[in-house]
Amino acid sequence: MSLHLEREISALKKRILRLGALVEEQLERAMTSVVTRDVKLAHQVIEQDAAVDEMEVEVEEECLKILALHQPVAIDLRFIIAVLKMDADLERLGDIAVHIAQRGARLTEQLPSNAVPREFTAIGERVRRMVRACLDSLVNLDATAARGVCEEDMMVDKQCREMYEHVKQRMKREPEHIDALVELLMIPRHLERIADHATNIAEDLLYMIEGRIVRHKK
Repeated sequence: MSLHLEREISALKKRILRLGALVEEQLERAMTSVVTRDVKLAHQVIEQDAAVDEMEVEVEEECLKILALHQPVAIDLRFIIAVLKMDADLERLGDIAVHIAQRGARLTEQLPSNAVPREFTAIGERVRRMVRACLDSLVNLDATAARGVCEEDMMVDKQCREMYEHVKQRMKREPEHIDALVELLMIPRHLERIADHATNIAEDLLYMIEGRIVRHKK
């Protein structure tokens, strides 16, 4: 690898990590806004989405520039491909954080203060850790951490199904809150999607580190 290409790849790695850190922060703030009923924090998440979108475009442009100018091969090429795919997944995670924050802001006006189950915090923390593990895997080229993210996805699916059923039962018991509970019902779906995107990132990291495509392989 030429010194110039090495510098370009190092700078790209820093860019994608900054994007990942921002998205992780967005997810944490969004879930906090739901549980604590903090409308101001929810609006901060919504307003920050433009910065996530801008960083996503910058990372994509940098990947394309490196591909055009240096024509990387082997591990360098796998790294660029993995970053391009991670870039799209991270931007989508930012969008989901906004959706959660928007629902949280509406729930503040529609449900009593104790209406959000504590289990939401546990699921939110689990998916946030999955995103963090992806970033750590990228920093350390740690395939074990990436595989751990894929395994966590099944637990998130189970927890979200349980939470989904819990909210559905509440809809039967509290028909006066049906509109708000529909909003609440969608949050486990959002959390499940976060876990899916984190798993996609982990699979791309395994491709980058080991050169193996593991999608669709259980």
